[in-house]
Amino acid sequence: MNETTLARVEKVCAELIRSGEPVTFTAVAERADIGRATLYRNPQLRAIVDEHRTRQTDARTLTGLSTEVAHLRTAVEALAEGVKRHEEQLRKLTKPPPRR
Repeated sequence: MNETTLARVEKVCAELIRSGEPVTFTAVAERADIGRATLYRNPQLRAIVDEHRTRQTDARTLTGLSTEVAHLRTAVEALAEGVKRHEEQLRKLTKPPPRR
């Protein structure tokens, strides 16, 4: 996933909130010109949309807090996976060449 897609989804969510419209996967997909399935399948994009959806509701209820924790867990897992992938790439790049 590239940075421009993440930024575009973030921007669309913020615009929906500012305009008082509900943040839905359908609305975000249409305005960001991204497939709805992409929003659901990509953990980073899904976390962004879910976070903005949670902000629209009262997050101080037990259900709201539980939902927020679940979204944060998803976001942290996505970040951890990215870090793991980058560490593997760094190990491959810094691995000394085999001796002959």
